[in-house]
Amino acid sequence: MSKTSEIKFSVKLDEHNLPVEIEWETSDGTEKSKSKSVMIALWDAKENNTLRIDLWTRDMTIDEMKRFFHQSLLSMAETFKKATGENEIAEDLKDYCLHFESKMGLS
Repeated sequence: MSKTSEIKFSVKLDEHNLPVEIEWETSDGTEKSKSKSVMIALWDAKENNTLRIDLWTRDMTIDEMKRFFHQSLLSMAETFKKATGENEIAEDLKDYCLHFESKMGLS
């Protein structure tokens, strides 16, 4: 038997249709959680292309965005390694993340 789970995002917009609040919840009964940013990448097998949704609230600071990108890139490197077994290129991406961290003053 397979299980179906849902992740729901609710985005409150201002008068210019810019996100002011992002909430998400799962169908397994967890509480709603607030977020300042979300990046979703979907693989469209029919079009052989990536579809993306990138949203952030107006109160997300530049420093938070830098950290968000840094941590997302590190996570993508680990996911790529697990999914493909391409350890060398995943390590190269992690090396870039160290460069990014240094250039952005995150260390």
